[in-house]
Amino acid sequence: MRIISANLNGIRSAATKGFFDWLPAQHADVVCVQELKAQAADLKPELVACDGLAGAFHHAEKKGYSGVGIYTRQQPQQIVEGFGIPEFDAEGRYIEADYGHLAVISLYQPSGSSSEERQQAKFRFMEQFFPHLEALIKSGREIVICGDWNIAHREIDLRNWKSNQKNSGFLPEERAWMTRLFDELGWVDVYRSLYPEHTGEAYTWWSNRGQAWAKNVGWRIDYQIATPGIAARAKSASVYKDQRFSDHAPLIVDYDYTP
Repeated sequence: MRIISANLNGIRSAATKGFFDWLPAQHADVVCVQELKAQAADLKPELVACDGLAGAFHHAEKKGYSGVGIYTRQQPQQIVEGFGIPEFDAEGRYIEADYGHLAVISLYQPSGSSSEERQQAKFRFMEQFFPHLEALIKSGREIVICGDWNIAHREIDLRNWKSNQKNSGFLPEERAWMTRLFDELGWVDVYRSLYPEHTGEAYTWWSNRGQAWAKNVGWRIDYQIATPGIAARAKSASVYKDQRFSDHAPLIVDYDYTP
């Protein structure tokens, strides 16, 4: 089973940059996308279904903002939009494809980089999402949560960690929260479990400022975080950088698992 996660920074923008031309050659079973920046009426048919993949979306109420989607080759038993917190469900940050024994989730955790107000919203999200993560892992299902978590967990996960210790995305509180997901709840960072020492090749996001992309001054903020059972069946992972569809790069993971 191949799962791809990609923050598109605008689904229509990514389409013009070739994302949906690239996708058929990937033979994915599930594709999770984030930051749609579009409403349902904005999506042309070729953005709703592609290469036998059927899309489902959780749009933000605010136009041109946030939104997540999930494309599935095999029809899930149900699609779940939101995780029950009105403030963030209105922003279109969570969609789940439930197969019964398996669930795949597309997640777009808030960024706090634009203002202190948004940082506080990010902290609220983290506080309120944690119990949901606990309930998910206790559900007995195999689960993969794909998405832009907007946190670089460890020093190895960004190029300039020393100068970013007081910046959103690498704050001590954010990093400690992610550590709790792994150490207390038992979630597994799939890429890191496969490649404990990877640095630059693991980055998934680059600022549009300066020469960040050209110099690979990146951050690893896109993850596939999974329950231990399916995480142990991950065989390979890669970040696709041969083409640029947005300021993020797709994260591709192959699992020895049948959906």
